[in-house]
Parts: sequence; C-alpha cells; structure tokens
Amino acid sequence: MKIAKQHRMTWMAAGIMVSVFFFMLSGCAYFNKGDKGADDEGQGGNFAPPIYYDFGDVRIPEELEVDKDASFVYRTPGFSAGVLVLQGRVELYSLIAFFEKSMASDSWKFISSFKSPRTIMLFHKKDRWCIINITERKLSTLVEIWVAPTLEKPTAG
Repeated sequence: MKIAKQHRMTWMAAGIMVSVFFFMLSGCAYFNKGDKGADDEGQGGNFAPPIYYDFGDVRIPEELEVDKDASFVYRTPGFSAGVLVLQGRVELYSLIAFFEKSMASDSWKFISSFKSPRTIMLFHKKDRWCIINITERKLSTLVEIWVAPTLEKPTAG
C-alpha cells in the first residue's frame, strides 16, 4: 500500500514538472512572437494590425477590451470626442511604451506625464487634446482615453 502511494506521488510530481515545462515553453514562444512582430512592423512581417476604435488616430493594444457601459463618445462627420474606457491584463510599463510610440506615429505631440500606479499621459494635436489615464488594479489594468477639442478662439460669456 505504501509503495503504491509512492508511485502515485512520483507520477504526480512528474506530471506537474512536465506541465510547468510546457507552460514556460509556450509563454516564451508567445513573448518572442510579440517582440518579433514589433520589430517587423514596418517591414511587412506578421503582426496584429492597428486597432482604432472610436478615435481614428488613437491606436489601442489588442489586449484591451472596450467597456461600453463606461465609455461615452460624441461623433460628427470628421470629428469625435469623449472618453473610451478599456480594460485588460496588460503590464503598466508596456502600455506606457505602447502609447508613447503609437501616439507619436499618429502625429500626436507628447506634452507631459505623471507616472505612478496611476499614470496620466497628455498629448496634443492641432485641434485636439488627448489624455490617457492608466490605472493598475489587482487582476487587470484600466485605461481611460479622453479626447477633447481645442478651443482656438475664446468664447464670450
């Protein structure tokens, strides 16, 4: 009886070790694939196409999902403004790097940022402002993207 229990424990330990090995192997393959895609982006390699939801010039990482209940976007022909709320399991600093790079490629000018567990990034274009608020939570990351028009001429009253 004692020998059967030892065999069972040995097989369970071996099974766990094999499972951990394959989990680690698949994780490494996933991360290498992501790095390769970022390098090949301008060279026609295999990568995820840019995702633009309601704001046609604010790229969104594919790991984030839109929270439709918390979002509000005002659209007219040729213009959109409002707040887009997204969440997903993405590391804070990779999101910061993503937005710094993608916003620059979409002609947004980086103005400033506050980096902490709650990070705020401020961008500007000729006729609009964009504020990206990134908040780390226990199991996910919350991203709020605010886009507002620039008032060229002050209004009276």
